[in-house]
Amino acid sequence: MPPQASACGIGGKMREYIAALDQGTTSSRALLFDRAGRSVASAQEEFPQIYPNPGWVEHDPRAILSSQFGALRAVLKKAGVSAEQLAAVGVANQRETVFLWDRFTGKPVYNAIVWQCRRTSAFCEQLARTHGEWIYERTGLRVDAYFSASKLKWMLDNVPFARERAERGELLFGTADTYLIWNLTGGKVHATDRTNASRTMLFNIHTLQWDEELCKLFGIPMCVLPEVRPSGAAFGKTERTLFGAEIPVCAAVGDQQGALFGHLCVEEGTGKTTYGTGCFLLVNTGERAVRSRNGLITTLTASLAKPQYALEGSVFVGGAAVQWLRDGLGLVSSAKETEEIAKSVPDTGGVSFVPAFVGLGAPHWDAECRGTIAGITRGTTRAHIVRAALESIALQVFDVVHAMEQDLRAEIARLCVDGGASANDFLMQFQADILGAEVVRPACAETTARGAAYLAGLYTGFYKDIGFLRGQAAEADVFFPQMEAAARAAKLLAWEEALARAMYRRA
Repeated sequence: MPPQASACGIGGKMREYIAALDQGTTSSRALLFDRAGRSVASAQEEFPQIYPNPGWVEHDPRAILSSQFGALRAVLKKAGVSAEQLAAVGVANQRETVFLWDRFTGKPVYNAIVWQCRRTSAFCEQLARTHGEWIYERTGLRVDAYFSASKLKWMLDNVPFARERAERGELLFGTADTYLIWNLTGGKVHATDRTNASRTMLFNIHTLQWDEELCKLFGIPMCVLPEVRPSGAAFGKTERTLFGAEIPVCAAVGDQQGALFGHLCVEEGTGKTTYGTGCFLLVNTGERAVRSRNGLITTLTASLAKPQYALEGSVFVGGAAVQWLRDGLGLVSSAKETEEIAKSVPDTGGVSFVPAFVGLGAPHWDAECRGTIAGITRGTTRAHIVRAALESIALQVFDVVHAMEQDLRAEIARLCVDGGASANDFLMQFQADILGAEVVRPACAETTARGAAYLAGLYTGFYKDIGFLRGQAAEADVFFPQMEAAARAAKLLAWEEALARAMYRRA
């Protein structure tokens, strides 16, 4: 049974808060949540991105620690809260990024290789041809440089003496959650959770164990791998010297699964979309690990006990399309103004925009496809192009949702949303229209951190149950579909034609 949260901390101070660490790709954040599940304070510290070669992306692990610990100290100071008043801390994190460090000194042997890094693409393309189906059956993942296994293999093969040291048991591997927990606990706990393990391509999502045959395939000594626990679980206590008190670490979760849990999408058929630079969609499939026949991946969701699964699809270019309008073309000065510009015209004037700047992700998986803007006439204006760009985000999400519905053989009638672009009312209304489904935007967009806080709070008893959290949730904005069926069908047909043009290749 999970431990119950003590009412009093050290020195008689009440434990009235849960801290959530949100370790992201460009910054580390820390948030405090009260007993009603409300965010009461937040702090953020950015850290540098490292690009040693074209297509390579790295982080300095020491910068990750410094920024994340600094963010937690900053939010405690900002809120006037001591570490003694924290009932627990939960960790959410960028998922596939690889850390490798000395188990005795804690010193990293190399920079963290970030999920965005493409240095192992050639190896993965070859592996996909020979072992793609076999790997999918065990991991639920498409073979791609995106996931952790090939990155870890590269470290062991290219960092001097790394493989020899790993085989002697001198090195430890982990994703960002594992690295943070190891350092938070003073090296006492080397563990991860199921959601992060499921993104490594070394974890069997059916047996819930590291897969020995997968490790042999990638040349990974199993002694470097962390223990795998449920997302809500005991992950040790923080060192007293870090924040002034020992704080129980009671949750770890990958960021997208954290957002799914933050929306309380814990029932089969519930799902969410995060609108960031790209778009990440997950739909809960309950205790079924649904095999996708439509270009999606199968992954584990956050849980405190029994495992649950999800289908996931990633859109490569979401908010990045708006960034391009601003920074590349100079058509807008800010993302915020796109809403009013799009509303200033009744439609796109026949313009279709396929933002395949780096190819197309799920469900098309066309790496060679490139972006197109079609249907331009002398009457095309800035507003038409801006509107087409916003619509393209929703249309790509539609493609993923449609694939999910085909795999599930069921309609998704309600989609929760978060992320920066979800603040755009035009986009959210068009998303509801093109899906023919309700789109629900919570009052608080901090769903990733909220998910980590909920997991830690439920595990410790700080929060009674899911029902209690639902009852405490602030009123959300709901966008209902309003588009006529004929108009919707015409818009989808135009999108299909635009995709066909963008994906066309000469023989």
